Amino acid sequence: MVNKVILPGISLILVVGVALAVVAIVHSNKSSDAATEDLSPKMKAVSTICANANYQQECQNTLSNAAHNASSDDPKEYVRAAILSTIEEVKKGYNLTDGFMIEAANNRSIKMGVEDCRDLLQFAIDQLQASYSTVGEPDLHTNADRVADIKNWLTSVISYQQSCLDGLEEFDPQLKQKMQDGLSDAGKLTSNALAIVDAVSDILASFGLQLKAQPSGRRLLGTTEVGKDGYPTWLTGADRKLLASRGGGAKVKPNAVVAKDGSGQFKTISAALAAYPKALRGRYVIYVKAGIYNEYVHITKDMKNIFMYGDGPKKTIVTGNKSNRGGFTTQDTATFIAIGEGFLCKSMGFQNTAGPEGHQAVALRVQSDRSAFFNCRMDGYQDTLYVQTQRQFYRNCVISGTVDFIFGDSTTIIQNSLIIVRRPMDNQQNTVTANGRADPKEVSGLVIHNCRIVPEQKLFAERFKIPTFLGRPWKQYARTVIMESTLGDFIQPVGYMPWSGNFALETCLYLEYGNRGPGAVTNRRVRWKGVKVIGRNEAMQFTAGPFLQGRAWLPTTGGPYLLGLKS
Repeated sequence: MVNKVILPGISLILVVGVALAVVAIVHSNKSSDAATEDLSPKMKAVSTICANANYQQECQNTLSNAAHNASSDDPKEYVRAAILSTIEEVKKGYNLTDGFMIEAANNRSIKMGVEDCRDLLQFAIDQLQASYSTVGEPDLHTNADRVADIKNWLTSVISYQQSCLDGLEEFDPQLKQKMQDGLSDAGKLTSNALAIVDAVSDILASFGLQLKAQPSGRRLLGTTEVGKDGYPTWLTGADRKLLASRGGGAKVKPNAVVAKDGSGQFKTISAALAAYPKALRGRYVIYVKAGIYNEYVHITKDMKNIFMYGDGPKKTIVTGNKSNRGGFTTQDTATFIAIGEGFLCKSMGFQNTAGPEGHQAVALRVQSDRSAFFNCRMDGYQDTLYVQTQRQFYRNCVISGTVDFIFGDSTTIIQNSLIIVRRPMDNQQNTVTANGRADPKEVSGLVIHNCRIVPEQKLFAERFKIPTFLGRPWKQYARTVIMESTLGDFIQPVGYMPWSGNFALETCLYLEYGNRGPGAVTNRRVRWKGVKVIGRNEAMQFTAGPFLQGRAWLPTTGGPYLLGLKS
């Protein structure tokens, strides 16, 4: 972050038929579209599919080429063509970094930003390739969960591009502009690809048909049905053991034990991760005994399905002090980085002790898809928790900080947690959130559900002197939802503050539902178009079930959660 002052059984041919029918009906009623009537069936399908895209000309160009080369009327060929074109454009951006590395040879900070770009754009390419492969599967149209996966992956591609640019801007704005120019088409095509996936669903829905989720094989009970141990009652024994371990429940034998005193197999967390088996099946379980681990931990993209647990968030602590002021890009200040898919963590603490004078200083950075944190603690000041991208879930956690201390462009829900606002530097203002949603087609957003937002003791006496806001829009289409939470009296009545001038004020979304406490009074909120109190039906869209596709994966974490609203 830049330094701040403050359908089952529906044939694929039917989809094309539906698309053509829609086009035919529209054109038959509009004589002014006589020229369009002369289009071939394939080109009519292109016009229909592109209707929802933000960048019409780019969409038409991409899909027109696909239509000319298509071997059939399968609509998936159009989707795959859109994704393939995006891959090629992102690769062009990736190739630019070779020259940038030469330019940055004598500047460590700029070189770090370029290296970040290489990594981030490779992540973007990986996600696009996963989307391309999934679209090619024969039963895509029968499974809404797969469509949700594709939308999530394409959203992350936008996030990775933005993160690349943000890192370059911190130390070399001119280099950032060069990369932004190089990624311009990639950003447009990614947005269009998201729109095209949406368009297929909309066409089906217009005829009373819908994509249907794959049955999970589990019986989903009411959202309040939990056992005495606090975990959902429908979980399997194996899943429950994982989260119950070291907490009074059944013991789980870890694959690796980390202990500073030498009583385990490893003395550092990084050493235990280095022993991650390449042919792993199931979860790799790491138990980190009580202690302060002064190390920088990186769970790479190849380290999937790790379950790491400690002896408590105040006993097992990972700590570091890298900061932007110290010459590190924001994402490289992180003490603990989780990238590998399916990361699960319980009863651990993460710190960045650079202090408020260090400016951006991340304690925990997460881009692990379908990751979950239970009974964890993240302590820092500015930019404490970087929920960078992908689907994330936090429950029964403590998160502390000052400026934008929960930020990123992921699809994240923070549930039943304590959010502590700390005392910032003099002349700074506190902002709890800074969401980075950059495109209106992204499915991302930050949801704070059934939490408490309170001041730390050092701030309490000055809580009315030091302004604290619920958030500000980091990117153009920032989306943050705060619902069923308790907001302290120190929250500014206006609720939110601008990022810079009028930037994003007409496009950001700040939604509130069912909040309580003196800070929840909304009659003096800022009068931006997207700041509003929503009703129950709209709030339900941002619960863990629909927003995170939580029914498909949260049960496998073994931890407690709420799929719907509290009441």
